[in-house]
Amino acid sequence: SEGPCADKVEEAMREHGIAHASSRIETGCSKLLVETEEMVARFMGTEAAIIVSMGYATNSLTMPSLVSKGCLIISDELNHSSLIAGSRLSGAVIRVFRHNDTRNLEKQLRRSISQGQPRTHRPWKKIMVVVEGLYSMEGEFCNLHKLIEMRNKYKFYLFVDEAHSIGALGKRGRGICDHFNVDPREIDILMGTFTKSFGAAGGYIAGSKALIDHLRVNSYAAVYSEAMSVPVLAQVSSSMRMIMGEDREHALEGQQRLDQLALNSKYFAKGLRKLGFMILGDPGSPIVPLLLFNPAKMSAFSRECLKRNIAVVVVSYPATPIIAGRVRFCISASHTREDLDYALEQVSEIGDMLMLKFHKDVINQDTKKLK
Repeated sequence: SEGPCADKVEEAMREHGIAHASSRIETGCSKLLVETEEMVARFMGTEAAIIVSMGYATNSLTMPSLVSKGCLIISDELNHSSLIAGSRLSGAVIRVFRHNDTRNLEKQLRRSISQGQPRTHRPWKKIMVVVEGLYSMEGEFCNLHKLIEMRNKYKFYLFVDEAHSIGALGKRGRGICDHFNVDPREIDILMGTFTKSFGAAGGYIAGSKALIDHLRVNSYAAVYSEAMSVPVLAQVSSSMRMIMGEDREHALEGQQRLDQLALNSKYFAKGLRKLGFMILGDPGSPIVPLLLFNPAKMSAFSRECLKRNIAVVVVSYPATPIIAGRVRFCISASHTREDLDYALEQVSEIGDMLMLKFHKDVINQDTKKLK
């Protein structure tokens, strides 16, 4: 690996070593960790942030310190398994609303608030609504404006998982809040990971100082898990500085990559639609799911892509409904126009071979040609 971020990682290792070999609450708290957390808070536009060394644990080990018995979690039905695991570990009552359906969410809220806790009907200690900023298997954004409107009306806590949107969405790469031009302080808990846009590992929770101070001494992730290693911290801080334009030697590169990612995402999704494929997702999403439907075609699609040196992720049950299997294209700013055109050409051939072009307009055109 080479480049400005790799150079920063090497420098940090020479100065600070490799790892702290301890949890943060014991001897794992370092100057580099504190500085990186302050940068994350500044990047997110919140008062404070805490970093966790594992992305999955950022959700699963943090949620039990936010809610407990006597609390209510209302979760989107397509939330990630780490959110489901964290919700179950918390001991709170869990209710599910239909994906991205704010009417169904409001119905659940009204019923839950009016009836209170099961059997006793006492008021809930807390109600927390949990959603994702960008859904990883659908490429869809949450309805953030409506969620904030409902938060202000019903006074629940809003938890937004930005694992796939942070560093990729918005004019400044600040995630779903930046994309919808929303003040991050309108959201109670902002979570994200460093494994996608930052090329690192681990995750963060950002929010008010009171929230983060509470997590530092109550979250299992802060108390029991190891502190993030020096190379990973250096990768996070260097890539984030580049996105923020604070790296003087590469001040424009971060913004250029953000602009290129947005162009690549729109170009590739539009190309697949023109070819006749059925794809999911909102415009501008860097995740482009293409529906395969038939489970038997998934392995064939993956093998044919591999023969053509195209790396894809095929997804089926239980991550999706058994008849809604799909292939997920993850677009990068590093993809050139030639890369995308080659991929579209090859995927089109595979689509013809496996009969995957279901778009109505293309089918009608083919029928006219036959006539």
